[in-house]
Amino acid sequence: MRFTVLGASGFIGSHVAAHLRARGAECYMPGRDEPLADAGHLGHVLFCIGVTADFRRRPLDAVRAHVCRLLDVLEGGRFESLLYLSSSRVYAGADSGSEDATFRVSPRSLSDVYNLSKLTGEAACFATDRPTVRVARLSNVYGGNWDSENFLMAVIRQAVDAGRVVLQTDWESAKDYVGIHEVAPLLCDIAERGQARLYNVASGVRVSNRNLGDALRRVTGCDLTVATGAPHVVFPPIDTSRVKEEFGFRPASVLDAVDDLVADYRLKRKA
Repeated sequence: MRFTVLGASGFIGSHVAAHLRARGAECYMPGRDEPLADAGHLGHVLFCIGVTADFRRRPLDAVRAHVCRLLDVLEGGRFESLLYLSSSRVYAGADSGSEDATFRVSPRSLSDVYNLSKLTGEAACFATDRPTVRVARLSNVYGGNWDSENFLMAVIRQAVDAGRVVLQTDWESAKDYVGIHEVAPLLCDIAERGQARLYNVASGVRVSNRNLGDALRRVTGCDLTVATGAPHVVFPPIDTSRVKEEFGFRPASVLDAVDDLVADYRLKRKA
């Protein structure tokens, strides 16, 4: 079976493509502006295109990436299935982290541009009458993407490079983290044989800045403090019962991965 990975040059897309190639699957990885009309049947499409950490500086690029390119595929592509990668960030301010939650967003908020664009992409997927067009809402995916501006990667870089980290959210702020090497295989499984149309892809466990900071201090010996007046930011716990029951997905804790992540970054610095 053929797979098409859109956004294969990005962090998640590159790992998805690598996993597929390791499986021996045929994997088509078109360039960003490459037309798909003449590409033939796309097979199972994994839509990994996105603008993440810098969306506030590039709000229109976020909308273009999350919506416009998707419409091109939905309207003009020939495919067996399509899996659209959304984000658990859409649960900000929601009453729960279940797939059936409703959301609070404001079109006047620059911070909500990301959520609105992802939800618009989701809505386009659900508006099709094809049950094999699905959505995966990913939590904070970590791995060796050391050029990323994402929180965990940035904090580890600071801890190793400077020996000092100042957090911009308070000690009890918490996030859900999930590792890329567990995410990539799961996404391919969902694309091929998912029974539902919407999945949370997360650990289901919120890890506080305090617990993460303790792990970083233990491994790096860094000095870690919180900025004066830092806000408390926490999302509702993400319900992962669907991926657990259907795929047996039980990822490792990010706290158990800190040692390996720090070691990986130290090796990269020496290279």
